[in-house]
Amino acid sequence: MALAVLGGAGYWGYTTLSDDGEGTDDPRVAEATAALTAFLDAWETGDAKRAAGLTDTPDNAESLIKSVMTNLKPSRTQIEAGRGERKAGQGVTIPFTVKMAIPGAGDYSWTSQTNVVEGKGAGGAGASGKGQPGAKWQVEFTTQMVHPAMVPGQTLALKSRERAAVLDANGEELRAGSLVGVVDPKTGKGVSGLQARYDKQLAGGGGQAKSVVVVARETGEVVKNLTSAGKGKGTPVRTTIDPEVQEAAAAALEGVKKNAAIVAIDPETGHILAAANMPGGMNRALEGRYPPGSTFKVVTAAALLQQGMKPSDRADCPKFAEVNGQRFENQDQFVLPSGSTFRDSFAHSCNTFFVNSRSKLPSSGLHDTAAAFGIGGTWDVGTLTYDGSVPVSNSDNDKAAGTIGQARVQASPLVMASIAATVKSGSFKQPVLIPDAVKKRYEASATLDAGVVDSLRDMMRATVTQGAGKALRGLSGEPHAKTGTAEFGSETPPRTHAWMIGYQGDRNLAWSVLLEDGGSGGRDAGPIAATFLENLTR
Repeated sequence: MALAVLGGAGYWGYTTLSDDGEGTDDPRVAEATAALTAFLDAWETGDAKRAAGLTDTPDNAESLIKSVMTNLKPSRTQIEAGRGERKAGQGVTIPFTVKMAIPGAGDYSWTSQTNVVEGKGAGGAGASGKGQPGAKWQVEFTTQMVHPAMVPGQTLALKSRERAAVLDANGEELRAGSLVGVVDPKTGKGVSGLQARYDKQLAGGGGQAKSVVVVARETGEVVKNLTSAGKGKGTPVRTTIDPEVQEAAAAALEGVKKNAAIVAIDPETGHILAAANMPGGMNRALEGRYPPGSTFKVVTAAALLQQGMKPSDRADCPKFAEVNGQRFENQDQFVLPSGSTFRDSFAHSCNTFFVNSRSKLPSSGLHDTAAAFGIGGTWDVGTLTYDGSVPVSNSDNDKAAGTIGQARVQASPLVMASIAATVKSGSFKQPVLIPDAVKKRYEASATLDAGVVDSLRDMMRATVTQGAGKALRGLSGEPHAKTGTAEFGSETPPRTHAWMIGYQGDRNLAWSVLLEDGGSGGRDAGPIAATFLENLTR
């Protein structure tokens, strides 16, 4: 049970005020009604101090009115005075009605009454509401006149309907803010992440998300329910997130100054084991759209292997490659020695080799091979995801850039982790976050030959043992990897995202690391990946 209970200054609704005190034949009743009207007007419009000054106990009045309005946070308030009645020795008794529109609790109204008595000249205010000493009429303020269900020491507040939790794979409450999302404290509704997508399931049956209650001001304990929230109980949403893997990923991003994400997947089941973001907020791990850079060479290598190339085939790696006047180069313009192989060019991430190999592929070659990794379909994951795009090449330059994960090739960290998972398992298993919500998993429209998969595994391991993935060298678990440095924007020289993807040889764990505007894959994303994997062994 969540209660919003405050006793101090706060929020006020705004409306206009009317009274039906006109028409009385007694001028004293009219004067008293005008005095109450001034009080109600001040209550309505948020001037607590002026409202309190129109009463016989200013301190009590200001404190309680502020408490009620702060706790209920009405978006609209209307208070109308009724027809007063003069009573001997008691001043004038006047009823009034309070109507509020309360976010999360709906419309709520109640009727009360108060006495308006002749002032004693001790700091009250007259019917004009100007707060002059010696005022003729004062509102006799009591707790019950604010709401007849209250007694001194109590106030009004909102009680949120009990909401079910988003759970991890172990059935504990999930600790991953970017995935879980947030609930609007005013309305009680989920506004982002899984809280928004599964709002009805988590909140339960129909009706309002909150109810109006009377609580003890000192303890916040509910004394009486005044309205009802929805009666249906919420049902938890269970995810596939492994809390240990999630914690390892989140810890690896601590202190990172750039926007970053880590995704981990079980290659055999497709279960998403972790999705961490730095900073929180946008779920870039699952929804982000980025050029994948050289991590996409896993797909390009698969396409070349499908065309008959072998890891041991010669693969020249010059400093530059030119395509119709467009120059491509390797990072820092490195070259590989004569006699280097396809495996070498992959491990060291030689752009010029892949660009010069484009003639071995048809215009649809990258698109068709990407289909074996699930790219091009719509994934039913249980939450919003970006599932990647590899269009058919529309020019030689487009194809050249596509071979190195640039131009129109786009992917999310989830997609890139899934590419690594496909190499590990040998076939695409659509990632899943909320198994109970998945109606039909997407199935890849193409497959990879067993020999192609074996070669990709060999080349990804070589990336760690002898290539650009040296940040993982010496780590336990036999990591396989591919680095990526993806250009974006129009600056000269271009800015770059840093990537590393991979999988563990000794367990069902595939992963991807993205560092937005982060520099080099091997130099900058690599150490984050290493920290993540080391965290898993501690």
